[in-house]
Amino acid sequence: MSTNTPYPPFRPHPLVVGGHLQTIFGAWITGTQKTREISIRRHIELDDGDQLVLMDDFPASRWKDGDPVAVLLHGLGGSAESPHIRRIAHKLREQGIRTFRLNLRGCGAGEGLSKNLYHAGRSEDLQSAMEVIPRLCPGSQVFLAGFSLGGNIVLKWLGEHSETAVSLVDRAIAVNPPVDLGACTAAVQRRAFGFYDRYFAKMMFRQLCNSFDKSLIANAIDAPRRIICFDEAFTAPRSGFRSAAHYYDACSAAPYISRINVPTMILSAEDDPLIPAKILHDLERPSAVQLHIAESGGHLGYFGCTGDDPDRWWADWRVIDWFTRESTEARLKFAA
Repeated sequence: MSTNTPYPPFRPHPLVVGGHLQTIFGAWITGTQKTREISIRRHIELDDGDQLVLMDDFPASRWKDGDPVAVLLHGLGGSAESPHIRRIAHKLREQGIRTFRLNLRGCGAGEGLSKNLYHAGRSEDLQSAMEVIPRLCPGSQVFLAGFSLGGNIVLKWLGEHSETAVSLVDRAIAVNPPVDLGACTAAVQRRAFGFYDRYFAKMMFRQLCNSFDKSLIANAIDAPRRIICFDEAFTAPRSGFRSAAHYYDACSAAPYISRINVPTMILSAEDDPLIPAKILHDLERPSAVQLHIAESGGHLGYFGCTGDDPDRWWADWRVIDWFTRESTEARLKFAA
């Protein structure tokens, strides 16, 4: 484990041991709680004519101007309705934090509103969304969280737009971010006999068929069976890249992380089957960026034993800890 944080260790549930089980459990068991928020769809017009949809959720308790807000960004094949996004948003609202759940292009409530594809390098889309927040919530602290592919976008944006980001965000976290897209794609091909590779390729193609202009798939004979094949056939040519390799090189967050000056946490797991931990260990990190790599947890799993947290979803509470650090430090001192 590599860490310079006060986070408590993750102890996996005895029936959900190992990176694969944690990953599968996290993907299929929602843990979503009933919510009572008032939710508003906000459309964000992009320069190329596409639209993003931002879900603006108010806490059930009273929220007023100047109170904190959090922006949550989903991962590959997901949306603002992904179970972990809804679950963490609910917990943040319970803390009195207004949440904004951002749909990437063509995802969730944004289905059919974009001609161009979302991908791991769409930091300009995040910039457009973040510029909206101060107008909606003047004077508020702003927290930003990205998950998996969304984590790569968050880190890329924080470094690429470092001067702007520091004026728009107070604190950020990236959970299981694939900061080296080429290395992660290669790792996915090798893990679990290619199961993850086929699963995500199928998911991406299905989302493409449901969400975008049908001309995108007019010449496709068969659905791609590997992520790199999907990116070679669709992501790269439709997004201005020469090839999948060019896309991976241009859009990986790793080269931008050294420029980040917003207090940022990178959270991942040694046994993540999709993100090799060595990539994160080897990052050149500035003082603003902290790293916590749990010994287990898989990819967006982290379903653990009962402990100091109110429920078993360990990573949910680490996000909340990072956004409410004063209360975290007080709790840790009390526990000691």
